[in-house]
Amino acid sequence: MFLWNILLAFIWCALRGEFSLGNLAFGFVVGYVVLWVTSPVVGSAGYLSRVPRVVSYALFFLKELLLANLRLAYDVVRPIHRMRPGVVAVPLEAHTDTEIAMLANLITLTPGTLTLDVSTDRRVLYIHGVQVADAESFRREIKKGLERRLLEVLR
Repeated sequence: MFLWNILLAFIWCALRGEFSLGNLAFGFVVGYVVLWVTSPVVGSAGYLSRVPRVVSYALFFLKELLLANLRLAYDVVRPIHRMRPGVVAVPLEAHTDTEIAMLANLITLTPGTLTLDVSTDRRVLYIHGVQVADAESFRREIKKGLERRLLEVLR
């Protein structure tokens, strides 16, 4: 269904006669609406329910990225640094290699955190954070935020 949506976006651009990023994005939205209207016939309910979750996760991650940048920058410019670095073991609900790899990469992309390792049984992720005042709240932030929302998108 995603490929159909992209095809419909390109068809939209061809009909409009302008291949720009904005026109392609609008064509993608128009294609999504067309697929949504035809979903009882075509049977694209899984794709249609996943797209809003992906957009929601992208917005959530951008917000977390911005907040992490601001927190880290604020701590760097302060005369007294309040950094409390630490390594935290986070138990995983993610089971597949794709889920674990995506979570690890998203954690590493967030400033102030770095994924160090995955346990051999793939049940624990070891994360280094520069602002780990409380290991349990750090763990909860990863589990309830990044991991839970990522699994909602992928499953």
